[in-house]
Amino acid sequence: MAYDNLDLGRGVETFLSGIPATSVYALCEGFKEAGYKPNEGIGITENLADARALFLTPNSTVVYVWFCADLKEGPMVVEVPPGALGMIDDAYFRYVTDLGVVGPDQGKGGKYLLVPPGDTGSVPSEGYFVQKPRTYSNLFIIRAFVKDGDVAGAVASIKANARMYPLSVAANPPAQKFVNISGVKFNTVHANDFHFYEELNAVVQHEPADFLDPETAGLFAAIGIKKDKPFAPDARMKAILTDAVAVGNATARAILFSPRDPRLRIFPDRQWFTTFIGGSHEFIDGGARLLDARAMFHYYATGVTPAMTAAKPGTGSTYAIAARDSQGRYFDGGKIYKVTMPAPVPAARFWSFTIYDNQTRSMLETDQATAGLDSTYPALKADADGSVTVWFSPQPPAGHEGNWVQTMPGKGWNTLLRLYGPLEPWFDKTWKPSDFELVE
Repeated sequence: MAYDNLDLGRGVETFLSGIPATSVYALCEGFKEAGYKPNEGIGITENLADARALFLTPNSTVVYVWFCADLKEGPMVVEVPPGALGMIDDAYFRYVTDLGVVGPDQGKGGKYLLVPPGDTGSVPSEGYFVQKPRTYSNLFIIRAFVKDGDVAGAVASIKANARMYPLSVAANPPAQKFVNISGVKFNTVHANDFHFYEELNAVVQHEPADFLDPETAGLFAAIGIKKDKPFAPDARMKAILTDAVAVGNATARAILFSPRDPRLRIFPDRQWFTTFIGGSHEFIDGGARLLDARAMFHYYATGVTPAMTAAKPGTGSTYAIAARDSQGRYFDGGKIYKVTMPAPVPAARFWSFTIYDNQTRSMLETDQATAGLDSTYPALKADADGSVTVWFSPQPPAGHEGNWVQTMPGKGWNTLLRLYGPLEPWFDKTWKPSDFELVE
């Protein structure tokens, strides 16, 4: 019984600690399902993101570029378009570098050279932003902002300037393959059943032996996931791990939607919360890893960069999550809610709301393909005092059609408020949105 309990506990902890790895793995596998493999193609939301794909917390206000690079075949060059905002994360969702506006190219665009771990060969430094990640697999996320509703212009800029190719063919790179993933059904979310451990094992087998710290590698090895060893649990262990992943999934869901750390609350008198504590993109506080905060973030979201946790006024982006109304009740997709954004909203670029299905953590599938709205919408109307009230309900309230986000009866939902180019009133908390009010 003691060993059964030990294996169960380690299986649960492996789920909570392994989500960063399986999330990147699932993204790269999902891209294959969508029609492009690592090192071969670049996915782009030519018609913006929508709810047809299972994708952790994207939004429908920017043009996304997603792709994976596998350095096992050697150094890779990635050309980044000007004016973009993006990042590179490694196979354990650790930050490698920013791209674009807050990256070393400072929004001018440029060539990034990724060198495989352990590579001792000489590589050029002139003309490249050289990066040396700890893993072979690396995830690229690039966002291109849409100006004056010109989605096609943003897409054209990406296609004219984004490239990925091996360093070995840099003198004559091949034509770039782009795949439009708007409206395509594919899954980028890690498994929440026993297959989760098989996904994690695939990552461990593919990556260098030292891509994890010994403690984490030891945790995974304790349930049979070890580099260069087959993952073949017997009937007893498989039954325990099947229970462990169910407990781990329920635990991650509780950590996300009912967090018990008061530091996650953005405002003491509001329900809004964040997935980051203390401004650390590594989830570290005083030298200690914030295990719940890390599990919470990776169970909910995609992409890690310091620009998310320590954005400077006027640059980057910041995020606030709401899953409950002013009385602490979870949102009900069959009811009517409203939230007010006082004027002026402290966002140099724009602000947006996107809603997500509580079960999938992906965009809520409704008749509104955008699953939200943003401040650039022509139909969006301000109140008499300049503030903006946004309504969330199954049907548009009369007179508020331009300020309406659709929900679905029988579906729990949550929302992300994004501020692009957040300004000082956000940081000093002299500005704050209202709570969501249930409209009886």
